Amino acid sequence: MEQFTVTGMSCAACSARVEKAVSALEGVSVCSVNLLTHSMGVEGSASTAEIIAAVEKAGYGASPKGAESKSTTADEDALADHDTPRLKKRLYASLGLLLVLMYISMGHSMWGWPAPAFIAENGAANGLLQLILSSLIMVINQQFFISGFKGLINRAPNMDTLVAMGSAASWLYSVYCLFAIIAGDAHKLHDLYFESAAMILALITVGKMLEARAKGKTTDALKSLMRLAPQTVTVIRAGKESVIPVAELQKGELFAVKPGESIAADGVVEEGHSAVNESALTGESLPVDKEPGSHVSAGTVNQSGYLLCRASRVGEDSTLSQIIRMVSDAAATKAPIAKIADKVSGVFVPVVLCIALVTLVVWLAVGQSFGFALARAISVLVISCPCALGLATPVAIMVGSGVGARSGILFKTAVSLENAGKAEICVLDKTGTITRGEPVVTDMVGGERLLTLAAGLEQRSEHPLAKAVLAESEKRGLTLPEVSDFTALPGHGLQATLEGATLRGGSLRYISEHCSIAPELKAKAEAFAESGKTPLLFALDDELLGIIAVADAIKPESPQAIRDLKNLGLKVVMLTGDNERSARAIGREAGVDQVIAGVLPEGKDAVIRGLKEQGHVLMVGDGINDAPALTRADTGMAIGAGTDVAIDAADVVLMKSRLSDVPAAIRLSRATLTNIRENLFWAFIYNIIGIPLAAGVWIPIFGWQLSPMFGAAAMSLSSFCVVSNALRLNFFRLHESRRDRPLRHKKHKEEKIMEKVIKVEGIMCPHCEARVKKCLEAIDGVAEASASHTEGTATVKLEKEVAFEVLKAAIEGEGYTVSTDGGDIYADY
Repeated sequence: MEQFTVTGMSCAACSARVEKAVSALEGVSVCSVNLLTHSMGVEGSASTAEIIAAVEKAGYGASPKGAESKSTTADEDALADHDTPRLKKRLYASLGLLLVLMYISMGHSMWGWPAPAFIAENGAANGLLQLILSSLIMVINQQFFISGFKGLINRAPNMDTLVAMGSAASWLYSVYCLFAIIAGDAHKLHDLYFESAAMILALITVGKMLEARAKGKTTDALKSLMRLAPQTVTVIRAGKESVIPVAELQKGELFAVKPGESIAADGVVEEGHSAVNESALTGESLPVDKEPGSHVSAGTVNQSGYLLCRASRVGEDSTLSQIIRMVSDAAATKAPIAKIADKVSGVFVPVVLCIALVTLVVWLAVGQSFGFALARAISVLVISCPCALGLATPVAIMVGSGVGARSGILFKTAVSLENAGKAEICVLDKTGTITRGEPVVTDMVGGERLLTLAAGLEQRSEHPLAKAVLAESEKRGLTLPEVSDFTALPGHGLQATLEGATLRGGSLRYISEHCSIAPELKAKAEAFAESGKTPLLFALDDELLGIIAVADAIKPESPQAIRDLKNLGLKVVMLTGDNERSARAIGREAGVDQVIAGVLPEGKDAVIRGLKEQGHVLMVGDGINDAPALTRADTGMAIGAGTDVAIDAADVVLMKSRLSDVPAAIRLSRATLTNIRENLFWAFIYNIIGIPLAAGVWIPIFGWQLSPMFGAAAMSLSSFCVVSNALRLNFFRLHESRRDRPLRHKKHKEEKIMEKVIKVEGIMCPHCEARVKKCLEAIDGVAEASASHTEGTATVKLEKEVAFEVLKAAIEGEGYTVSTDGGDIYADY
């Protein structure tokens, strides 16, 4: 998406006009204009020149953003609050003149306060002084008139048009009355509205200044991220240290980081040991120890030792720059909920102009004076606020995405920020998401001798299970023996020679072929297998040394995270390519609602497609094989420690790689969506209540009358209130679960799947399992099937009722014997 900076926009009507003009270009597929950041994102084949020309034709200015810059200084300057200082000067100058004007027009004329004789005794001089003071205030605030009438000429009236017309109408009518006073009609002195013309401008400027200050705070999170990047780096060239701008650092170069300095680029530690504070990047409060081989990220702070690092990602490729880009992109895009406000904003100002005209005509028609009718029309113009409508969504999106970024939760777009909270089904990958992603030793039946000899045997193996045994021996500081004649027996285990004796390790079946195993130990091994662990048995000649159970352990926070997801009203599904038994054991321990096991990578996409028929699907994964499923899901979340492919395919990235951030992201999404709805409600209700009040609808009934000055004051505060409400999100606690509530979802057709377990004799090996699985899955109504030669069973999941005789016939047709009589086990799945 090509990014542009748009100038001259003052309200939602402006952004709607720009968006409409650019969207009408041939070749533009997507155009999103953000009033908050004055930015525009465009996708399509239209050229930059064509896009800029369309914006200029609409009456505004545009220029491409310098995204290629490797320094964040320019971007931070673009987000800086330039409006508040400028508006302050305008306001102070306006207020100084306004105080004098109000003293003369109201203090002296209405309340009899003392004034110089030439004013007190001469109505024309009084009016002339009011004319001069109000004209000076109008000149100071000329931007309202330039922008407002420019929009009117370009047939794109905006908020400034309403303000300019209201102020100009008051001023022009007052000039007419002044000529009448000069002509001798002294009564017209009380019909002067010069103070209203000036007061409207001053009050709107107050509101604009408060709004600008509040808007500046919405980008604080993004600006703080940009400030993390250092501007210089100490690079090692020709064996010497030299300080250069960060933009000149090249990939592969060595750079030094001294204690207290920020790391300039992503890289790998070559020399040194230190603790690095990564809290600003990941939200993790505790420093992380770094040593040679450790990865470091740009923007993190070296706390203690001297580090020598080799740059792997520099400039825009660094993790910090990618985070900044994600937060910026989220703010630059539009959430679907914003479509309501966009439709209204496109016609809001013309409708208000019509209402003001009708108000003027109706009051004149019922016999009211022109001054009274004009006051009602001006009140309508100045109380109407399209700005609040335009800011309702982007300010909440900016603050919400900033809060997420500070906690290590990155929403790539506004759509993903909105959709995450709508999830009804959460699909979790097992390995690396629910579990640690690497096997560890969980149980041992045997002493230190068992672990020492087992590690001595496994140190020659490259198998992941061997690494788990070795890691456990290193943790205990064991000295390993040297073995010889090492042999790996695929599908069985390992064998080597130790001091003339044969040392073996592997499965229960393999070890039982070489030594006797006591029934209680055999039962123990089978119990480990039943619980999802892999039992590794070790023997020295015919002596059984013991059992080491290895498993991909569940992350400590996973069960609680899954409970939180359920409390939020989500159905939790675990999707894995692992075998059924191991998957079910992990699923039971984690507490998921449903386990779908034995699914190949290409099958995950099909599973997600089926689940989407039941509701909005959120997929969480970390591997290359998860990428298709992440893309297929309504919302894809990638665990940050996973592969780049998974992260690129996802809509949301969890930097801390912990499952507890999934419910946190959902909570934040729902809180942001609630905030947007509150903003839209107040923006709409403000105008729905304010416009009829200003028009004088309630004067005949209740006598309620609104002066133009109070209307301007109300308008000046409307946008400020909307922005302030969005800033409340900064205090939202993502990880607090006590207020979790399920959403009220529409009812989906539940897919009823029955499970049938059949006892089968003759299944001897994995090949037999595959034959039984294939023949059962060929039957209409069977969603999935599996078989176990160790348990002597076949399990089928049925989408509809299938007669037992049909299943039995299929199995026996493959040469096996069904030993049940139809009294199967049924279970809701």
